[in-house]
Amino acid sequence: MSKKKSEKLVSVIMSVYNDEKNISNSIQSILNQSYKNFELLIMDDGSTDDTYKLIKKFSDDRVKILRNKNNIGLTKSLNILIQKSSGEIIARQDSDDISLPLRFDKQLQYLYKNNVRICTSRAVIKNTKKTIPKYSFYLPKKIVLKYKNPFIHGTLFVYKNLLEEAGFYDENYKFAQDYRLFTKLIDLGYEIKIMSDKLYILNTQNNISTIHLEKQKYYFEKAKNDYLNNKLF
Repeated sequence: MSKKKSEKLVSVIMSVYNDEKNISNSIQSILNQSYKNFELLIMDDGSTDDTYKLIKKFSDDRVKILRNKNNIGLTKSLNILIQKSSGEIIARQDSDDISLPLRFDKQLQYLYKNNVRICTSRAVIKNTKKTIPKYSFYLPKKIVLKYKNPFIHGTLFVYKNLLEEAGFYDENYKFAQDYRLFTKLIDLGYEIKIMSDKLYILNTQNNISTIHLEKQKYYFEKAKNDYLNNKLF
């Protein structure tokens, strides 16, 4: 007997490196979801602090832990997690962010109701309580993408076969891998919807984007040029 749409397995992928301060709260926010049919795949990407020890404390059968001996970076780690996943739908979560309890339920229902295969949501910035995206939320995404990334990577909900079609995350991009992926999916003809609901609490301090700001800018410009020049692969 086939499962109902609402019972589809969601594979949540999270890669973490030296984030002992936030990892437990982030994992718990996934386990607190009202939607229960998910697996949480966590890659400890060669952490040297207590991150791995904290992850191991979670005994929930839905938590699947992988570990890189050395730090190989977010892009490659996410691709490994996708290929290890069992769900039809892939969800993202960053190790320093929080998913609100109704996130999975609401995003799944949004996909079904609107007959789309990719969506993200808006979020609240942790320390300022501001909503993101703000004004760009109301503009055509193809235009916004020429200047910035309007999508919050940690809120991504996408059918796995679309990631396979896109060739997964582009491993030539150590940073801005999400922007590169989003532009590829759009060029492949898929629409990415942003929900108006605020389903995520986003940390913007001392995260990968701010710590490696110059590298982030470099890879963003590279991805933007590839997008504008229609270089998919």
